[in-house]
Amino acid sequence: MKIYIDSLAKLVNQFSKLPGVGPRTALRYAYAVIGMEKEEADELISAIREVKEKVHYCSVCGNFTDVDPCPICENRDKSVICVVKEPKDVTAMEKVREFKGVYHVLHGVLSPLDGIGPDQIRIKELLKRVAEGGVSEVIMATNPDVEGEATAMYIAKLLKPMGVRVTRLAQGVPMGAELEFTDEVTLARALNERQEL
Repeated sequence: MKIYIDSLAKLVNQFSKLPGVGPRTALRYAYAVIGMEKEEADELISAIREVKEKVHYCSVCGNFTDVDPCPICENRDKSVICVVKEPKDVTAMEKVREFKGVYHVLHGVLSPLDGIGPDQIRIKELLKRVAEGGVSEVIMATNPDVEGEATAMYIAKLLKPMGVRVTRLAQGVPMGAELEFTDEVTLARALNERQEL
């Protein structure tokens, strides 16, 4: 005996393909769609269709945009480039409202075990941007994990001979954390990157 009617099962299956959505959440989403007024459902369908038709990668930075180049590349200080792994990292940085430069989205990080080398991510495009001149600093903002660190070090090694200052986001003990619950790697990094008061 089937648990769901075919159309509901199909919708649950589609929702469960989204990242972080398990079977229960997918079922909840499906029931929410069923409970929508027809106009609301049409708006959801329209929004999905519109994003698929209009959103693409910026030809300069690789971030999501619906115009090319994106507004950040067009209107911001191009002398400082912040390098991130993926578009959602640009969103995280923009929420802080402190960074006034431009971005470069790698669309991945080096991971030899997964077959991802320098040619599979947007390193050549970054080197080309820097070689065109006008860049004084490149901030490496990849995640502080093994792949993110390896990617940052690899790119820094390529950029240093180009006469560009290469920096890394400071890392350490987060605000509100207690030292006894902070892991050793984070504590060591915080100690090594301490700043004068």
